[in-house]
Amino acid sequence: MIRDQRPGGRREFLRESVGQWIEKAIDNTEDRVVTERYLRPPGALPEMAFLAACTRCSDCVTACPPKVIRTVPTKGGLAAGTPYLDIRRGPCIACEDMPCASVCPTEALSVPDGGWLGYRLGTIEFVPERCVTYRGTACQACADACPVGERALVMDDAGHPVLRKEGCVGCGVCIKACISVPPSLEFRPMVRR
Repeated sequence: MIRDQRPGGRREFLRESVGQWIEKAIDNTEDRVVTERYLRPPGALPEMAFLAACTRCSDCVTACPPKVIRTVPTKGGLAAGTPYLDIRRGPCIACEDMPCASVCPTEALSVPDGGWLGYRLGTIEFVPERCVTYRGTACQACADACPVGERALVMDDAGHPVLRKEGCVGCGVCIKACISVPPSLEFRPMVRR
């Protein structure tokens, strides 16, 4: 048997020779197969790879300290039994050691290089007109609750929250802590293709 001696091997050869065609076919397949998007636990592979790698063992569900990882019900089709973050129950608390990803027996979930420094669940958007600090009420509940700390959320000299997007992991703890109704922060999940 002749082995491919080029750097990257067969995978690189395929990517070079039919790359764009394959990517387009995968995107079209994903759109047909993935009918509903779920917010996956930290360290998740892109959706199609995640669905293929996840054994539905539920180890990540058991390992989640705030118990916000649930499994997709049977009506979820190919995604049934896979884990997702149910942020209606509460936020991911950005555990420093990512126990959900650490216990995964496959690579469906893995702790990224740099931990949370190299990963985002989504983005948080600040809506100043909802924030009580802009109506004269002193508050820093969001900044006090942020598990990432000043790297992600600080208070400015006027006592208003300042979101630092480059440091924010999108866990949503600030949203849960916000005293405004509706909260002055909103979550936008990342779509991993």
